[in-house]
Amino acid sequence: MSIRFGTSGWRAVIADEFTFASVRKVTEAICTHFENTAHTNNPIVVGHDTRFLGERFAAECAGIVSANGFRALLCTEPTPTPVISHAILTESAVCGINFTASHNPPEYNGMKLSTSDGAPALPEITRHVESLISELRASCSPTGANETGKTAYETYSPRLAYLADLENKINFNVIAGAAGRYGFDPLWGTGRGYLDQALRMHGLEVETIHDWRDVLFGGRSPEPEASHLEELRALVTSKGCVLGLATDGDGDRFGVIDSNGAFITPNQLIAVLFDYLAESRKWNGGVARSVATSHLVDRVARKRGLPVFETPVGFKYIGELINEDKIILGGEESAGLSIKGHYPEKDGILACLLAAEAVAARSASLTEQLNALYAQVGRLESGRIGVRLTPELMGSLSEKLRQDASDIGGRKVEETNRTDGVKFIFADGSWLLMRPSGTEPLVRIYAESESAKDLEVLLEQGRKYLLG
Repeated sequence: MSIRFGTSGWRAVIADEFTFASVRKVTEAICTHFENTAHTNNPIVVGHDTRFLGERFAAECAGIVSANGFRALLCTEPTPTPVISHAILTESAVCGINFTASHNPPEYNGMKLSTSDGAPALPEITRHVESLISELRASCSPTGANETGKTAYETYSPRLAYLADLENKINFNVIAGAAGRYGFDPLWGTGRGYLDQALRMHGLEVETIHDWRDVLFGGRSPEPEASHLEELRALVTSKGCVLGLATDGDGDRFGVIDSNGAFITPNQLIAVLFDYLAESRKWNGGVARSVATSHLVDRVARKRGLPVFETPVGFKYIGELINEDKIILGGEESAGLSIKGHYPEKDGILACLLAAEAVAARSASLTEQLNALYAQVGRLESGRIGVRLTPELMGSLSEKLRQDASDIGGRKVEETNRTDGVKFIFADGSWLLMRPSGTEPLVRIYAESESAKDLEVLLEQGRKYLLG
């Protein structure tokens, strides 16, 4: 078995590749990587989400961390990935390890590795960890306790410190002053007790659904996409909520339903929130987006005379720009977002609260704000599809992505961008991107155009090009 880290950590099917033996090997490799760079008393923070056996895997990891001479801080309850990032910074930790497969289907689990700055580990680190894994035997012993039988790790609760930190990032007084009811769907994940609690602490009414642990996530992926939020939509429209807010399995992705029941796409929310923050915070800096993310935010930046930074897919690249204090906001179309002064990790809880703040501060729904933005910069429609990575496609994919194309479906290619995968940009500003997913056995095809009808055509042209 070959263990490889993807866009956001290592993920595999539980009891197939994701086993206690493999977890021990990965943990040993991580400890070996950091053994010469850490101070003796600096801890490693270990957490888990609500997936099957998550607490058992995390405890096994924490025991091995302790056996390797590090202080191990094991979170006492399911913990969102951004909360792990805050804990790393608060505790001056060597790194953080969160057992989560994020938005993947329930049969998966995974290990997200974050470095001492709270950011996802960069490729040079994960490649070294992978090389160390291949050198280890599978027989790392279970290490839940030391020789005297005492627990070999410390228990740790990061919740209150994280909630307190949000007070410095969100204008809760504005949200509370506007009052109103909110719907919240944590999709049985780690956001429960965080996002809803943050609002309730400021006197706001929140109705939470799916507010219990279900390791099967209702029989589907815990991803806050439109098709998974019908119950939240019904709650919003029937109860007259200001917004319906949702987070994924480990709380780093967001989903938002507006008061009229409309799903606000991540691409749309990123543009609206960038515009709002640039206006309300008066911060210096630009905006960062992945190569797969809508150029709508580029138009907002152009309107405000601010720079745009394009990155490969993977929030670790945006995190670097946050650490360098170059941006006001960074976002990805896969519902990842963070802001200036926050952690270099995507935070779905923060994103939802910023949406609530923007609605309250502007006294306008997100739909109204989006339409006002379209009136200023023009409308763009973006979308994506997935193509299953069959053995046949695997054999031809590398060559296909290396090929240049002068036109696709009769459209003249003006520019070819190979930041991540291959992105064809056409004369009218529409574009088509093809890249392998870093988390699932798929090739993702992304596209953007000025009309919904043309977007559908573009996506189908991309599928035919890929399979042709």
